Amino acid sequence: MFVIDAHLDLSMNAVNWNRDLRQSVPELRRREQGMAQKGRARGTTAFPEMRRGRVGVSLATVIARVAYQPGALDNSSHDIAYAKAQGQLAYYRILERQGLVKMISDWPTLEGLAGAWKRGDEGAPLGFILSMEGADPIPTPDDLEGWWADGLRVVGLSHYGVSRYAHGTGTEGGLTAEGRPLLRAMEARGVILDLTHLADQAFWEALEAFGGPVLASHNNCRALVPDGRQFTDEQIQAIIARDGVIGAALDAWMLYPGWVKGETPNTVVGMEDYVNHIDRVCQLAGNARHAAIGTDLDGGYGTEQCPHDLDTIADLQKVPGLLRKKGYKEEDIEGIAHGNWLRLFRRAWEK
Repeated sequence: MFVIDAHLDLSMNAVNWNRDLRQSVPELRRREQGMAQKGRARGTTAFPEMRRGRVGVSLATVIARVAYQPGALDNSSHDIAYAKAQGQLAYYRILERQGLVKMISDWPTLEGLAGAWKRGDEGAPLGFILSMEGADPIPTPDDLEGWWADGLRVVGLSHYGVSRYAHGTGTEGGLTAEGRPLLRAMEARGVILDLTHLADQAFWEALEAFGGPVLASHNNCRALVPDGRQFTDEQIQAIIARDGVIGAALDAWMLYPGWVKGETPNTVVGMEDYVNHIDRVCQLAGNARHAAIGTDLDGGYGTEQCPHDLDTIADLQKVPGLLRKKGYKEEDIEGIAHGNWLRLFRRAWEK
């Protein structure tokens, strides 16, 4: 079944981790044998496996934080963050020139490419919708216009820590002084707001301040796994009320209560746990129109922090069968796999 994945850090893996995603996952694992960094030799995602798993369209990110903590994602200024994110964008652009991917920035392009994947066109390129995880690469709200021209269509205000625009995961607080001006610029331009990673106060303030389309690219349910990174039932219902869509993430600590990174074995988590988060959103909505897939695979971790029965992204093809076991109808399964994202983007883009 054709799948849309709403969150893949593909350029981060290529530019920051030096992974040639044209190679297969087994090839990348062999290259990384002996590397000590978390997630090395345990990757799950590369273009051959995306094609095998029929992940034909994804929200492909750029990410470069400012001053959260020393590390590969973090930078001392917004100018540097902008430059690094532009470098990640350059990776997507050269792949597009090679004919391997198609950057998607409007509904006719998305509709056409999705149709090709649904028909089983083996020559169809992978489709990428440009997304930004944490808005630090937008130095000021005035700089959004340039990013729009570059193809940026979805923006999350923060990641871990506090960005220029909002409090994010691991912090408590709301929008910053520049948060509302950026949201006004996004709404005026037609950029979709990704509510993922916002601290609770920032989530509610952003939802109140922004009148455009909203989504959550990769977020799970706090009722199943208590943690501030997850959404409460009230937050999920607020997104549903805005006709938004929530992509479920595959990071094991978001699937298993009390998971300790580096200690808890992934044998305790399976793809059924993943589907339970999808089901929770559907139960809260009373229908299957607001749940979808947003894996965050290889978002700084590998198979050691994934369900035990997922080896590569191609194993997303297990999701339809697990939904059938829960009694979901075929049309609802197709909605979760791709149709709900298509509906959201059509509504956002078809003016």
